[in-house]
Amino acid sequence: MRSRMQILGATLVVASGCHDGPTNASRSPAVDIAPRTAATEASSTSTVRWNRRAVALFRARGGDVGRINAYLSIAQYRAVLAAQAERHGKSRPSSAGAAAGASVVVLKQFYPLDAGAIEAQLETQRAESPLGTEINADFATGEAIGRAVAAAVLAWAASDNYAQTPPGTPPVGSGFWVSSGAPTVRGGFGARPFFLTSERELRLGPPPPFGSARFLADLAEVREISDSRTAEQLEIARKWAPFANPVWSGVATDLLDKYHRSELESARVLAYANAAEFDAIIACWDSKFTYWFIRPSQADPGITLPIGLPNHPSYPSGHSCADGAWRGVLTDAFPSERVLIEKLEAEGGMSRIYAGIHYRFDVAVGHAIGRAAARLALERRGLE
Repeated sequence: MRSRMQILGATLVVASGCHDGPTNASRSPAVDIAPRTAATEASSTSTVRWNRRAVALFRARGGDVGRINAYLSIAQYRAVLAAQAERHGKSRPSSAGAAAGASVVVLKQFYPLDAGAIEAQLETQRAESPLGTEINADFATGEAIGRAVAAAVLAWAASDNYAQTPPGTPPVGSGFWVSSGAPTVRGGFGARPFFLTSERELRLGPPPPFGSARFLADLAEVREISDSRTAEQLEIARKWAPFANPVWSGVATDLLDKYHRSELESARVLAYANAAEFDAIIACWDSKFTYWFIRPSQADPGITLPIGLPNHPSYPSGHSCADGAWRGVLTDAFPSERVLIEKLEAEGGMSRIYAGIHYRFDVAVGHAIGRAAARLALERRGLE
């Protein structure tokens, strides 16, 4: 097995360098697909449609979208695999039905107030004319398989210890983060990972020393942006708040549509991307509560915060850990879209600097952790 330093590879060079990457970021280029219509939505895989519904529910209701979408997509993937494994003789369970049945069970668990609307969406899907390989498939049998798989996934999720482990008491002194008094956001700290051997496997070294030249340069960059924040920078900061997952989920589902990926491939890509993000967040919060590093606006109260300050330490950037994980999985699935995906990763990181809540070194290390988590996910597998 390769060492942690070998796994992180060249990305650590970025994390330890000074001001690598762009100093400005424009709007993300749009994915080159036709505008989504009722007709194109109906031609999307069941997995894609239900992942879009999950993001819509998050935007309406809130919740921990990264955790929800991880278990949703894993349930979808396992349900589709189970349905396809049952295809023998005259038995042809529908893969679309399996993904739908799994989605309904998971989403009703996390969004109980919307249970009726979720079931209504399933009823609409049942009534649609099947497409392609689904023409002779049995939707009801696939749905039953999906519901059973999802129930097992939710039972497993209940023991993941997510956001349950106390982080301890922050140290006091120069350079350390100070809580606002609100509950400390625990993120993935102490949670059970999907691929990591421990939450410490991807822990990186400490941030630049408080008061060092690197620290002061990156702090000055945040202050300069705060003092002259443009409308475009503000738009980017707001686009990526409060979580990176909804942005990446939208990009991923659009790409799955664009390249006409199958039900199984759609489920696989989303499962590994969401699970890699989950592990990246575990590693991120392990580092946050190891170093307890001060936020930029605590080091320089003149820095303004257009989207508010999350109540957890600065180093590394949680958004950037998620960005790196999605970049790693999506560039593996869509190598021809590498330029777009890398631009989105850069924009996601810059959004936190534009918002005044992270230093550039927070972003660089977050990207390194996320990319390493993606590599481990794709190498170790195990969601099947």
